[in-house]
Amino acid sequence: MNLRLAPIAAATALFAFPVTTAFAQTAPSTDPAKVPAGAYAVESSHTRVLFAINHMGFTTYYGDFTGVSGSLTVDPAKPAASAVSVSIPTASISTTNATLDAELKAADWLDAAKYPTITFKTTSVTPTGASTADVTGDLTLHGVTKSVTLAAKFNAVGPNIMTRKITVGFDGTAHIKRSDFGVTKYVPLIGDQVDVIISAAFEKVG
Repeated sequence: MNLRLAPIAAATALFAFPVTTAFAQTAPSTDPAKVPAGAYAVESSHTRVLFAINHMGFTTYYGDFTGVSGSLTVDPAKPAASAVSVSIPTASISTTNATLDAELKAADWLDAAKYPTITFKTTSVTPTGASTADVTGDLTLHGVTKSVTLAAKFNAVGPNIMTRKITVGFDGTAHIKRSDFGVTKYVPLIGDQVDVIISAAFEKVG
């Protein structure tokens, strides 16, 4: 080996080893039994609520909401006793089209000024598999509250290597009719059914 390169190689090996070890030590577990029981808070930076809607039969149009806040209480020994409560800022809606975003926030659609938050609070959790459950709760949107069931899937749990906080992640899907919540503009030209896709991260409290 070139003697001038030897110190560089040694330093690289020295720093690479602990990084590799850190990744190995913090690998998340996909076993839901490994989730520490207790209270969790939404990690909003990595939580997304997306929606999809049929646009005149030609395309499926997508958008999302950000800035989600809320809490989760979970005990892997008693999954049916789990509870989640979340709040979504209505004005956070984004479709990558600023003109459309403004229209969707206006009174003809979601009326973000009058109804600034969208909320969901569980009423029951029914396990459907080792890592899945039907999460039913009250969804309040546009001033109307309806029962909605979310098909949820546990992803993983473990310490986040950036924050060092125990983090648990879930994906979920639901289907609602916007007309049930009084959002009827352009139905049926613009689809009534809205598909909701959620990826949520929660951090252990305390």
